[in-house]
Amino acid sequence: MAKLGDLLKARFGVAEDVTEVALNATLEGILGRRSIRKFLDRDVPDDLLRVLFACAQSAPAKSDLQQYSIIHVTDAAKKQTLAKLAATPWIATAPVVLVFCGDGRRARRISELRGKPYGQDTLDSFMNAAVDAGIALQAFIIAAEAAGLGCCAISQVRVQIEAVSELLELPNNVFPLAGLAAGWPDEAREVTLRLPPALVVHRDRYDDANLAAEIDGYDQRRDAAFPIPARGQMHNDLYGQADFYGWSEHVARRLSRSEGRHTLRAFLQARGFALD
Repeated sequence: MAKLGDLLKARFGVAEDVTEVALNATLEGILGRRSIRKFLDRDVPDDLLRVLFACAQSAPAKSDLQQYSIIHVTDAAKKQTLAKLAATPWIATAPVVLVFCGDGRRARRISELRGKPYGQDTLDSFMNAAVDAGIALQAFIIAAEAAGLGCCAISQVRVQIEAVSELLELPNNVFPLAGLAAGWPDEAREVTLRLPPALVVHRDRYDDANLAAEIDGYDQRRDAAFPIPARGQMHNDLYGQADFYGWSEHVARRLSRSEGRHTLRAFLQARGFALD
């Protein structure tokens, strides 16, 4: 088993003194996790998938409403189409392809079945469904990686959200939140350096007074470990070639232009979400 301090240093690029915490397999798996996009041509047993779905359904859910659904995409043609719609070619050959969906339909149907009005058609209800689906997604990932699988979440299923919804035959009040590809890993990837906890974890109040200095330090650590090659620089037509291209420059350039997801509100409203 690895040392906890080594895992934290690999994750943040700086040493952390945590000698009073005992490392276990769960902590080691979470701290060492990495996204996998290449998989062996080897099936994932159905029994294992059943257990992993059970783990996903064991996740916390707002008021026990369980407002999510999971679409297991097994049809080869649908996987091919989904890969094209999400502009993510490797989805087509992933052994396991899932789409986690926020589901506001089930609650409405239950209210109807029990002869009660549905009075929760609000933006908050949409958020509850999205959060429920996201937590279930993470529970699946933790369980799958503990079983030896590799995983990669896929937000691009929302880029062409209408076409993806039609492909998966999603009814009103159900929306795709994120995809997930999983399988037995066929690549070794490094742990990605994350932002320093000082920027993410706040005590008693939000405080980003040291943002500039912390980001500069993070950029330097990340560049030393995983430099972004010149070919990876974004939007050089707008901003030119940077001499030093750190994580923050990459993020700022990415966020300077729309990713084409501005139709989400119209899609949700057309699918029955009031968002009031």
